[in-house]
Amino acid sequence: MSALLEQKCPCCGGAIEFNAGTQNMKCPYCDAEFDVAAMEQAAGASANIGQDNFEWNSQGAQWQADEINGMSVYTCKSCGGEIVADATTGATTCPYCDNTVVMTGQFAGGLKPDLIIHFKYDKKAAKEALNKYVASKKMVPKIFKDQNHIDEIKGVYVPHWLFTGTAVADAQFKAEKNRRWSDSNYNYTETSYFDCYRSGNMDFANIPVDGSSKMDDTLMESIEPFHINEAKPFSTAYMAGFLADKYDVDLDACVPRANERVKNSVVSALHDKVFGYDVVMPECSQVNIANGSYAYALYPVWILNTTWNGKKYTFAMNGQTGKFVGDLPLDKSAFWKKVAGLTVPLTAAAYFVLWALQNF
Repeated sequence: MSALLEQKCPCCGGAIEFNAGTQNMKCPYCDAEFDVAAMEQAAGASANIGQDNFEWNSQGAQWQADEINGMSVYTCKSCGGEIVADATTGATTCPYCDNTVVMTGQFAGGLKPDLIIHFKYDKKAAKEALNKYVASKKMVPKIFKDQNHIDEIKGVYVPHWLFTGTAVADAQFKAEKNRRWSDSNYNYTETSYFDCYRSGNMDFANIPVDGSSKMDDTLMESIEPFHINEAKPFSTAYMAGFLADKYDVDLDACVPRANERVKNSVVSALHDKVFGYDVVMPECSQVNIANGSYAYALYPVWILNTTWNGKKYTFAMNGQTGKFVGDLPLDKSAFWKKVAGLTVPLTAAAYFVLWALQNF
């Protein structure tokens, strides 16, 4: 069995959770509230108290090696129930008593996060955000709006690698200038071509790369930015009441994505410095990283799943800023009516312009 940590209320002994509304630890049973730092001190003091140790011998068949690969088994301290989780689960709920537990071993030693951004929006806010998001989309089928229901909603701390450093870049661009004129017989276009070179340095800080293979990278990047200036030193107290994963995409695997994000940003910035031309196209570039460093952090994300017409739709909300994204079904009938509504006036305008050119 692996180690578990459950935050307990000092007043009544009930399982206590981090409350996004009050930003304190709050007991759902006696409504007592406690400061996060105070709870950390209490947890440290109680860790010195001896623990009972009960051992029971199994009378049944044993798990085979290939069956337990990638799986961990924990015992809930509140009810004694057995919790089975995969190798990356860092916090979950007991299926018997619904208490939230933290797998402390997942964040020990070199795996311990440096920073955590805690939730500022609760489950109710996430549900309201989904309803508002769906209602704001005009091309969503009305029946989906009426029949949509949430299958699952969970607050998850998603592991991220954060990259900081200085990008030293050189880039070459192809540029064009066009000059047009006409006489009584012809229209003329003269195109001049230029090679443009730009170089510069760009400092960047805490560029995030999703460290969980369970999370879609595009979805995670869509709810950025997270405000890293509000991050706190890692504390398991913030995880009470939420789910969490440790990274299963290691640093080396995330470096290429970080390099790509840095390169795209610095080349785009250099592109903006090439002005005075009609067309500017990037040709080649070279980017080097100086003074590079990294950190490991947990970011708060609400994940919501709905099902409609046999298809699953996944949404995500930034638990710090409230930014909401997700895919929705398209009302094809409304879409083509919209296209037709735009096509008719545009076609009429085109005919008018053509008639005017021929008659004046």
